Amino acid sequence: MKKAVLTIAGSDSSGGAGIQADLKALSANGVFGMSVLTSITAQNTCGVSAVFHLPSSIIEAQLDAIFSDIPVAVVKTGMLATSDIVTTVSQRLARQNLEHLVVDPVMVAKGGHPLLEQDAIAILKTELIPQASLLTPNIYEAEMLSGMSIQTLADARRAAKAIYQLGCKHVLIKGGHLQEQPGTDLLYDGRFFRMYKGEFIQTATTHGTGCTFASAIAAHLARGRTIPDAIDTAKQYTTEAIRHGLALGKGHGPTDHFYFLQS
Repeated sequence: MKKAVLTIAGSDSSGGAGIQADLKALSANGVFGMSVLTSITAQNTCGVSAVFHLPSSIIEAQLDAIFSDIPVAVVKTGMLATSDIVTTVSQRLARQNLEHLVVDPVMVAKGGHPLLEQDAIAILKTELIPQASLLTPNIYEAEMLSGMSIQTLADARRAAKAIYQLGCKHVLIKGGHLQEQPGTDLLYDGRFFRMYKGEFIQTATTHGTGCTFASAIAAHLARGRTIPDAIDTAKQYTTEAIRHGLALGKGHGPTDHFYFLQS
């Protein structure tokens, strides 16, 4: 039976990131995607122009509707935006016996628009991250969570150790913006580091890559892979989605989640 994976995130009206990217990546990687919407953004390849956050009562209702009916193999979170939303999601997920929770701590859109309010970061650290089996910050997010500057792999290792102390089981620092060996990701499990060396593709079609990567990882966790293996498989998929990126719009175009369907 096909596994069902739930993504809890914001909507991207242009379809390149957020819930839309999550559902595409989940489908492309062989699982049934379900969604709980937290915020609606007016967004395109150039940036975010407006945001509306859904009331906590609606977010709670969406979560209750899913968990009362459909077995959820893995949950992945993305844009949570406000302290109320982070608290609502954290409390509802704490009631579930989740095997895996993948937390992508979305903080800023590619165009620079903030997607997580400052007062929500502390709640994210204390209420949601300790529930995570895997946390997937990019370099900027890892700097925010660790309070450290990250320029090199040695910096990333120190930051991963600091972030691990927040209570998650694994930390994956994504190295797309790393100055030293860009494209290299670093996984830390509290004892050992594992490097995922990747090809750095010079392209403008990178909108939604973080959402895509985290969702692909969640899909392969649901299909029974270990965290290190799920990351490896998801990284290969995301690299090809970037390589076949779509030159849509005037800014950062989206990746092609279904590149393998091209004839």
